[in-house]
Amino acid sequence: MKLSRVYIIIGISLLLASCGKQYDAEKTVEAFVDQYAENAAALRGIDFADIGTTRHINDSLIQVMRHRGAPLFKKGITYGQVPEGELYYLRMRFIHEGDTLQNTFYLNQELTEVVAFK
Repeated sequence: MKLSRVYIIIGISLLLASCGKQYDAEKTVEAFVDQYAENAAALRGIDFADIGTTRHINDSLIQVMRHRGAPLFKKGITYGQVPEGELYYLRMRFIHEGDTLQNTFYLNQELTEVVAFK
């Protein structure tokens, strides 16, 4: 009986920790979009996928994403420093002028800065 309580406590702790990361990532991306979207008020129905991690994004891919930018976003964006190791990513879907669009944002390990997006 005591062992099952330990598993329940561990499960709840993991769930709460992952929810916190999701929330932090969403707030960071929302602030980025508010600052750098051409017209953030025109983006409707914003929805986020679950946060994930990746090691498959290297410096050259980050430079390409930074150079290309994305439609509906300003030029000359200031990005966070590229960390070593894993990056978190968060996909954001939204509606703009009747079209459903999506961007993927890559964040540092602290979830405080967007380092690139596409």
